[in-house]
Amino acid sequence: MFAEFLQYLFSGVTIGATYAMVALGFTLVYNASHVINFAQGEFLMIGGMATVSLLAMGVPLPLAIAMAVALAAVLGVALHKLAIAPARKADVITLIIITIGASIFLRGLAQIIWGKEFHAMPSFSATESVNVMGAVMYTQSLWVLAVAGVLVLLLALFFTRTLMGKAILATSMNPGAARLMGIRTQFVLMLAFMLAAVLGAMAGIMVAPITLTAYDIGIMLGLKGFVAAAIGGMGSGVGAVVGGLLLGIAEAMTAGYISSDYKDAVAFLLILVILFFMPRGLFGARVAERV
Repeated sequence: MFAEFLQYLFSGVTIGATYAMVALGFTLVYNASHVINFAQGEFLMIGGMATVSLLAMGVPLPLAIAMAVALAAVLGVALHKLAIAPARKADVITLIIITIGASIFLRGLAQIIWGKEFHAMPSFSATESVNVMGAVMYTQSLWVLAVAGVLVLLLALFFTRTLMGKAILATSMNPGAARLMGIRTQFVLMLAFMLAAVLGAMAGIMVAPITLTAYDIGIMLGLKGFVAAAIGGMGSGVGAVVGGLLLGIAEAMTAGYISSDYKDAVAFLLILVILFFMPRGLFGARVAERV
């Protein structure tokens, strides 16, 4: 019984770490612009699909990952430059609709380039799995957790120790004041889109050996990442990580002890319950309105 529980927990933490990386991408863009970037899931897909294609061409794995992440970063910058920046004076709802349109465009382009088939990526380790107290843990899961942990640490250092990170925080708090202080807010927003694309691509690459990858894999994983960000508190980095892990574990336990048919419904049930009692999420800022 304990081994079974441990098996579901390993599965939940692995997929939860993936959701957390996607949720961090949502958080970055939201903090810089208060826009919810619904194209975030497509960067996850691009990371996985591009890496598979490069590996098929004979490119070594580390170089293939670097090139796929670079491609996602370029597309993140292009999304800002070609779609968001020209409409910067539009309201937030319009900008969100633009990101949905970009998502559809990227997904259609991926379908043309890679087709509708699922693609497999080999595990990063020679040993496929290890036995932990009777439960089987895939070594790729350890890669997912390690990379997610490193990315979270690097982001924390970026925001607390670098001028550019502090510029993003300043822009999120008060764009007008940030401009008066000489911060190029449009450049900051472009950087946020680029970093979000990199996070999404890394999530897609890490999870591809476990879940396979396809042109439409970003739809559901992107939505789950958004749900994780909302559960944790939109705009909170800590909330994105906690929300992702909470969602992943809840899904795994539901699939294991109840039925996998209800796994996808858990995300939306969880967000309804949490936001009903805590409208700004678990770690969202509490806003007091003076009257």
